[in-house]
Amino acid sequence: PENVSAAVVFEGCLRVDGLDGAASTMGNNRAHLLFRKALGVLTEGMCGYVLIEDELSDAMENIYKAATDPSLPVFEIDEQLSVLSGRLDANLFQTLSGMVSDFKQKYGDGSQPVAGLRFPASKVEQLISDYSQSIKDPAESVHFSSLTTPLREAAAPYIKSSDAEVVGSERALNSFLQILRDWISVERWFCNDISYADAVENLRKANKENSSSVLNICRSHAQLKATSKIILRIIETIADGSRVESVTGKSPSVVAGAAGLDDALPCLSDIASMGGKAYAEVALAARKLLLHESLHSIEDRKSRVSQAAQELKNAAEKQIPKEVQHLLDENVPLSDVFFSLLNASADAQEEIALAELYARKMYRTYSLRDVKHLVDQRTLKFSFTTKQTKSVFSSTTPMTSMSDLSRALSRSSSLSNLDMTKNESESDLTSLQKSDNIPPNTVRTVLTKIVGKVEDLKDPAAFENVLQSFPQFTMSASKCEAGPINILYFVVQQEVNGTLEEMDAMSKCLQETLEPFHDLLKQADIRRVAFFVQQKDGGDVGQFSPPVVFTYRAQSGFKEDSLFRNIEPSFVYQLDLGRLAKNFSVKRVGVHQTTTSHVHMYKATPRTSALANDKKANKSARVFGRAVSFVDDFSSASCERTLVDAMNAFDLCGSSGEDNHLFMNLESDYEKVTTDPVELEQTFVSILKRHGERVARLGIAEVEIRVLCCVAEGCPPISLRLVASNPTGYVLVMNTYVEAADETGTKGSFKLIGGTKANLACSGDSSWEGMDVTSPYPLTRPFDAQRKAALKASDTLYCYDLPALFEAAVEKQWNDASSKGGIEGGIRAASKPLMVMYTSELVVQKKKGDGSKSWTMKDYLNGDLELVQMSRGAGANDVGMVAWLMILKTIEYPEGRQVILIANDITHKAGSFGTREDVVFKLASEYARERRIPRLYVAANSGARIGLAEGVKKAFKVAFKDPLKPENGFNFIYVTKDDYERFGSSKKEIIAEPVTLDGEEVYKVTDIIGAEPDLGVENLKGSGLIAGETSSAYNDIFTMTIVLGRTVGIGAYLVRLGQRTIQKADTSPIILTGYQALNKLMGVDVYSTNDQLGGPGIMYSNGVSHLVAPDHLQAVSSAIEWLSFVPSVRNGLLPITDIRGIDEIERPIEFTPTAGIPYDPRLLLTGGENDDGVWQSGFFDKGSFTESLSGWAKSVVVGRARLGGIPMGVVATENRTAEAIKPADPADVKGAESITQEAGCVWFPNSAYKTAQAINDFRTEDLPLMIFANWRGFSGGQRDMFDEVLKYGSLIVDAFVAYEQPIFVFIPPFAEIRGGAWVVLDASINASVMEMYATSGSARGGVLEANGAASVKYRTKDLLSTMHRLDDTLKSLDKKLSESTSDDEKKTIKQSINEREQSLIPVYEQIAVQFCELHDTPGRMEAVGVIEKSIEWKEARSFFFWRLRRKLAEFDFRKKIQEASSVGSGFEGMTAIGASALMKTWFIGTPGMTEDMWNADKAVLSWMAQCNQDLERKLLGLRKQVVIQEVVQAMTAGGATAEIGTAGIVEGICQVYQTMSMDDKEKLKKMLKEAIDL
Repeated sequence: PENVSAAVVFEGCLRVDGLDGAASTMGNNRAHLLFRKALGVLTEGMCGYVLIEDELSDAMENIYKAATDPSLPVFEIDEQLSVLSGRLDANLFQTLSGMVSDFKQKYGDGSQPVAGLRFPASKVEQLISDYSQSIKDPAESVHFSSLTTPLREAAAPYIKSSDAEVVGSERALNSFLQILRDWISVERWFCNDISYADAVENLRKANKENSSSVLNICRSHAQLKATSKIILRIIETIADGSRVESVTGKSPSVVAGAAGLDDALPCLSDIASMGGKAYAEVALAARKLLLHESLHSIEDRKSRVSQAAQELKNAAEKQIPKEVQHLLDENVPLSDVFFSLLNASADAQEEIALAELYARKMYRTYSLRDVKHLVDQRTLKFSFTTKQTKSVFSSTTPMTSMSDLSRALSRSSSLSNLDMTKNESESDLTSLQKSDNIPPNTVRTVLTKIVGKVEDLKDPAAFENVLQSFPQFTMSASKCEAGPINILYFVVQQEVNGTLEEMDAMSKCLQETLEPFHDLLKQADIRRVAFFVQQKDGGDVGQFSPPVVFTYRAQSGFKEDSLFRNIEPSFVYQLDLGRLAKNFSVKRVGVHQTTTSHVHMYKATPRTSALANDKKANKSARVFGRAVSFVDDFSSASCERTLVDAMNAFDLCGSSGEDNHLFMNLESDYEKVTTDPVELEQTFVSILKRHGERVARLGIAEVEIRVLCCVAEGCPPISLRLVASNPTGYVLVMNTYVEAADETGTKGSFKLIGGTKANLACSGDSSWEGMDVTSPYPLTRPFDAQRKAALKASDTLYCYDLPALFEAAVEKQWNDASSKGGIEGGIRAASKPLMVMYTSELVVQKKKGDGSKSWTMKDYLNGDLELVQMSRGAGANDVGMVAWLMILKTIEYPEGRQVILIANDITHKAGSFGTREDVVFKLASEYARERRIPRLYVAANSGARIGLAEGVKKAFKVAFKDPLKPENGFNFIYVTKDDYERFGSSKKEIIAEPVTLDGEEVYKVTDIIGAEPDLGVENLKGSGLIAGETSSAYNDIFTMTIVLGRTVGIGAYLVRLGQRTIQKADTSPIILTGYQALNKLMGVDVYSTNDQLGGPGIMYSNGVSHLVAPDHLQAVSSAIEWLSFVPSVRNGLLPITDIRGIDEIERPIEFTPTAGIPYDPRLLLTGGENDDGVWQSGFFDKGSFTESLSGWAKSVVVGRARLGGIPMGVVATENRTAEAIKPADPADVKGAESITQEAGCVWFPNSAYKTAQAINDFRTEDLPLMIFANWRGFSGGQRDMFDEVLKYGSLIVDAFVAYEQPIFVFIPPFAEIRGGAWVVLDASINASVMEMYATSGSARGGVLEANGAASVKYRTKDLLSTMHRLDDTLKSLDKKLSESTSDDEKKTIKQSINEREQSLIPVYEQIAVQFCELHDTPGRMEAVGVIEKSIEWKEARSFFFWRLRRKLAEFDFRKKIQEASSVGSGFEGMTAIGASALMKTWFIGTPGMTEDMWNADKAVLSWMAQCNQDLERKLLGLRKQVVIQEVVQAMTAGGATAEIGTAGIVEGICQVYQTMSMDDKEKLKKMLKEAIDL
């Protein structure tokens, strides 16, 4: 082996020059060939073939070279023209050829560019069009058009290319768009986090007959990284081509001037919507381009702003022109066009008008006065005051709801003015408590000075002259006692680059410029100096760069804080940046301005000090978006625009990751704008729900909205905070706070308005209640670590978030019902409870002891444990199994129904089953069985726990055979004498025997017990405990398993033992062993995911999973829908719903199948649209049918539906051919997928098992059962007999025998039951509950089908006999034959008879079939008593509704009769049939009732309602009779039995007598005295 050279991966370049024609002749360098070759390289790369390094760049460069070559259209047009020689009109061909020749002559070899040279492609199109119009003959015109189509198509792209430099831009764009479309068609199968296995399976299903297409798509996807690079280059190219103005010094885009650029938008939209990490970069690039395309034209804005400035310039003093006010109200962005317009201004007056426009925009929430234009000084001066301060509630004000908020606003005593106003935009933002706040009515002066460059400010005289405009500087006004109040702005027309280095240098320069003037600034009472400096344009999609803003505050010694750089000073407070400073190191990463908002983006990295306090926190940086929006109203549209702008900003800054935060501050002119806080909250909830998917994709964990508003005219303004999060990814949690004042009245804190549903539902999210309004943002939110652990472990949810999902599912049920409209919708909307769910956790603890003490399985076995209801916080569990008692206020039970929910905590030891987990599961399940309420189990686990004795593991030693060569093996494991005394003799952690090793006494370990609990086989004992419990629970109560994560081993068995299963579509496999272990066992990586072993593709297709849901919430919603069919307690009353406004009870069934034509049997149940699109109703209530087990055994349909609001189980026959697919096992190299065709109307092994399983499920759900029977029998072929069809068919009978609710077997129109199928459906199997019916006229039933019966029982001799009996011709021939004496004549007659017989056989065969079929009609079935009666199909709904109501009432009452008749042991209880017979006797004995009326369902129901009291008396009488017979039997039995019985009765009377009151004793004495004549 050592002589064999190891294979080495080749990492060089595989390209060989000249192999593919790269070393080509001059002809191959022609533009059209170069273009096609480069395009071919891209196409091959997109098909999944590896592109060698630099090939992509070379190809893009060659496309650009070809597209900018003037000869490209000539060669492409000439190529098409050359094949038309002799086929076109000679003159036309000569003209076109001449154009091509002339251009080629001018172009030469292309080495010398000719200015303005461009081939007139439009002239080619015009010549062809003119000639076409000159043709008179229509046929010739059509021929000419088809002949010249390729030529026109070749010329068309060059007509649409408007850029003179890039003649082939449209040609290149069309090619790029085709690449984009092809890529989308490939990747749409894989995006949005679809697993590869699922994607391939979906591909195979969609391309059953085209396997090569599947291969091509998978090959292309395999090179996703490479194809994404090509797509990115194309998107960048399209973006460059979309620019309004080309960037100086940069070549135009290859698609510049293409007319079809807008055609790229659909492709870009599709790419932008792609989800998944692999598509993040491409999707982001597409979204950025779409955002830029949606921006308003910058030229339009410049025009509007310029016009507004002109009107302001010409306006009279103290008047604001309408155009200016409109511009401010619409919040049109000014900053990016400000310097462009300023530099283009005609005079200083226009400059100052622009400055005033900018100032009015910045100070729109303040009251401005005394605006002055100092034109000769290029200066704007004005004064302002703050508006009314916001009112703040006292922290003691009760605030349990929005109603309390409204009431509190009407009481002035509840409100105080928090001594803090918006003028603190430049204050220390880490603290609200200020001792120098500026009084709100203080008049403050602002000066804006326009200068050409920074050097202009260094002249002391000029600077002092600027300050002369401040009244405090000239001593004409006194300084404010609270501190500096005035503001100085400088607009500097000197350009600065946007790089960090240059901006830092400019900041330092400005700071040095201000240093000599600090005293003068203090004398002028200047609070801050801000510089607006012109920034050089970056040329980004035709946009101008906004100014760079540097702010220097008096309180910081006129030094700049870079955190606030580029923020307009008046916005600083609104951004609430102080809450970021303590826990994060913040860096600004961008700003996004629109007509609705200013969005500032910050990259926040957790500080080391903060991480030290929160060690589990996410250490990676996250993005904080801070949006300020000035809105005219709080309408849904305006609020939604702000949210969309903020999300766009997140997209543009390329935010990826998690824990991002969005803060939106909605400012309004609250003196004019009022809003209802309730409506505001509902508005934001609906908006965030609409955009929830995008918010999650951007990694925004929390959205915080601040609103300053008035709730009514004349009311003081209040500040609301709405904090929304979606910790589960499915349930939006919205908490609303009002800013309240503390006891001092100087500090703000958050006060929660009412309790939140999420808190009551144990979702585990904390509240901001009582927190300071300036509290820093934490690094993590409560339970983030657990949620991330659950997501990482099995893509599932933290168990304490599950109740919130159930609450959301019930809310959705109410909302869906309310949205249906009509009477029913109105009833549902009015009756919806405020809280739809309450939960309490079920905690295991020791009996009569301290609940905090730990317990073990031994305590359970000793009977020392109990299950206690407890309201404790989320995450308080120390066991990996959690249980709740939930009260769900569903539509069926608006007062509430109890449900037990059990769930694995996958964050606790990977969700494994230890003995303590088994005890919790066992006790919670028993709790449900005791109360006979449904038990739901949410599975996400890793099977039975496996552990090792860690203490022993660290101490044991090994006795090697040769210590110098340990690789030779070992003899045994041992511990030293000291370790043995520590582990063995005292703690019994090991069992060992003393041996001598190298002259030293050691202890050879024979058994390891371990000190830690749950290390091994004891966990399997616990698994057996809960397996048996689940099996018992299935028979006793409603059980269901919702699989939301992987479930392994015992977890998988619990799924099956609980039977009803809802499985999440991905990453929720039901397995016995993980795929990694199987791969290791086989030594080959056969399986790639657990889903291949137990995903829905396996478990849904084999009937383990009843339903599949796409996500967690839909799975829980499906469970709630399933529960809606089930009584609140086992053997309880059915949940009957009101169907008014949805359907009618007394209506005909409109859908009727056509004889001989296969149809979807679900249409019988649900109805559907006919060929004209008209709805035709079905048997059950509209929209009530829910199918289950639809992935398995498709020749039978099972599910649940409602008939007149009454829930029922349904089994129906599929009459069409179905496919049974058995997947190929990757572990079997020779294995292949097998597809078996299963004929309709036949029971196969799988469909028979499915039928039996469904019946058992319906039985334990207490549902009446409706079977639409259309079976010709069981499949009896060799394969199906081997696959145990006989066994599974007999299970159907077993299921019927155990059934206790009404069963109706109904043969629908044109259906039949034959042979063995009838045997397992006959009503005599369980006559107490089963009844059979058939459709009048068209239903059939018999041993054999009519054709088969005729072939057996009406053979040819019988046909001939019938012919000779009925046919006159044959009768005449028979007579002639009998009378004839001549042999020749007889021979002739016989031949005639034979000919006649042969001609009649076809029709008489039909007659025979018809005769046999008449033995199978509903009339005969009813006559011989095998069915109750035949029913018209159209009337079947009404009949069975009343029949079902009657049977339910009858069964309920006969159960009472049976209970009354089963007192004691000596009297045999009455059977169900006997109870019905007794009930019938009572019915007939009622005056006015007859035996015939017993079958009239409405009459029986009416009798039971009217004679209810009489029936109750009869029940008491029956019970009395049974007691009498019991006593008589006990006292009259022979021998000692009678003596003992008599003594027992007397002793029993004595014991009861001792417990009676004196009155009761006297009554008893009197009764005995009168009865036995004492």
